[in-house]
Amino acid sequence: MATKKLSRLTMAQALVRYLCNQFTEIDGERVPLFAGVFGIFGHGNVTCFAEALERVQDQLPTWRGQNEQSMALAAIAYGKAKKRRQIMIATSSVGPGATNMVTAAGVAHANRLPVLLISGDTYVNRLPDPVLQQVEHFGDPSISVNDSFKVVSRYWDRIVHPAQIIQSLPQAIATMLDPADCGPAFIGIPQDTQELAYNYPIEFFEEKTWTISRPRPSVDQVVGAAEVLKTAKNPLIISGGGVRYSGAEDAVMAFAKKRGIPMAETIAGKGAVCHDNEVYVGPMGIEGTEAARQLSETADVVLAIGTRLQDFTTGSWTTFPKDATFININAARFDARKHRALAIVGDALECVQDLDKALGDWVAPTARMDQAQTWYKEWNELLDAGQAPTNQEVPSYAQVIGVINKMAKPEDVMVTAAGGLPGETIKNWRCKSPHTFDCEFGYSCMGYEIAGGWGHAMALEGTGGTPIVLVGDGSYMMMNSDIYSSVIAGHKMIVIVCDNGGFGIINRLQTGMGGAGFNNLLKDSRVVDPANVRHVDFGKHAEAMGAKARHVESLADLEVAMEWAQTTEVTTVISIATDAYTWTPGGADWYVGVPEISPRESVNEARKGQEEFRKKQRRGI
Repeated sequence: MATKKLSRLTMAQALVRYLCNQFTEIDGERVPLFAGVFGIFGHGNVTCFAEALERVQDQLPTWRGQNEQSMALAAIAYGKAKKRRQIMIATSSVGPGATNMVTAAGVAHANRLPVLLISGDTYVNRLPDPVLQQVEHFGDPSISVNDSFKVVSRYWDRIVHPAQIIQSLPQAIATMLDPADCGPAFIGIPQDTQELAYNYPIEFFEEKTWTISRPRPSVDQVVGAAEVLKTAKNPLIISGGGVRYSGAEDAVMAFAKKRGIPMAETIAGKGAVCHDNEVYVGPMGIEGTEAARQLSETADVVLAIGTRLQDFTTGSWTTFPKDATFININAARFDARKHRALAIVGDALECVQDLDKALGDWVAPTARMDQAQTWYKEWNELLDAGQAPTNQEVPSYAQVIGVINKMAKPEDVMVTAAGGLPGETIKNWRCKSPHTFDCEFGYSCMGYEIAGGWGHAMALEGTGGTPIVLVGDGSYMMMNSDIYSSVIAGHKMIVIVCDNGGFGIINRLQTGMGGAGFNNLLKDSRVVDPANVRHVDFGKHAEAMGAKARHVESLADLEVAMEWAQTTEVTTVISIATDAYTWTPGGADWYVGVPEISPRESVNEARKGQEEFRKKQRRGI
């Protein structure tokens, strides 16, 4: 009887060897599934896991992070830029290193984005307990801080025996590449398990090329949806992130044109088509265009493709008629069946193609697209007016975005996230090429911007494009160290810091709901001199990290600085003071908590407004 070939390796060595032998195909080219590792080493992952990574650094490069959260955010941005077809790894020690990554896991989970998180863990044998950075649960000694990843992971495992990775790793990868279940996978590797040697079957390390499945929809679901869509007089398409990840953007655009249905986009979906596409009416919802709002408020059938329909898309479910019918195309059954929709569960591309066949020669009334184009033309005129120079003391976000948009190359990627800039960029940024926009708003994570820019810079290598990161002063102060990461790693981005003196958008919400400005703008916070608050010199700060930097005072100077930034060889930071009170109008309203009673009359008035607004909600239907 032949002896089965075995390879004796430590668990950590086997883990790394397996990861190195996983591949995928992108545009017909076979490439590593795992493009690299972002790592900060501590006692929980340095002696064994890092030892294994060091030996394969030419095959699986490791990039040194400055903060565990931000490096994991960079990993997530890379996966997004690669349309979920190539994955990054982030590794930390146990303890604060691990819990720093929990926020990033939340970002990946909410946005349905793949990232492999590998953290050290405490000793399985418990002999030296309690060890450094170990929390102790008196009633359950098996718990460590890594259990906190369970609520923000699609796949979670703790490896307590070396053989477990044989089953665990393929399942983790399958989860991350599953269109319906995509999200972060977490693997905890206790220190004493990492060091153990085991006789692994050699077959475990055979090279494997992974493909992403395209689940076909049920014929009955497609036929039923087609019959409903044929009744529509005022249909509307909402295109989400799933359209981009499926590669269905051209099919959806062609479908919309052929059937005469206006097409709006979600925040995650923005960038599937260019701004001036003939069927496009702009982003949808609270941060959306007036054209999209008007079309949603008059829609009788809504075809939602690849979107989870979060409240910023739906205006907290107030922007559609209560009797409008939803047809949801989604790979995830959970998302497809929201609000009693007619569900078509499957891949966006496959579903749209099948639905198109089932519709025969049906087209929507021509008046619907004519009206959409009229409203969208009016919206673009509003944008032009809002972006035009004025004599105001400091420019608005819209004016700044207009200049940056003008100076950006078609292949440059706009990157932004939480705060006031998402709404302003989503409304004002005009995509010149597909897939050149990334606004993290599924989790609305302040600090994603610069870290995300680093991830995009890696993904853009060789394309001629550069990430243009738009960040407010509040988010910059939360997380900025990856300016330094990008400098030492040689990944250029252009960062524009808009300094409006604090958390401007939350101040807007606070005062808009009748409250007093409090602890959001710097001048309304507990500071030494509210009338002359000290602002950060963002240029000097960036220069201290090795970046090029300029501060500009006007839109004309900003244009010159952008032209210069396009010629530099390293990460370049431009700062500009911006208005904290001027915002682009339009879009849907939002369901927020307002005190039912208050001694402040302005709050009571805001409460009345909320009560009237809530009457428009579709309540689970």
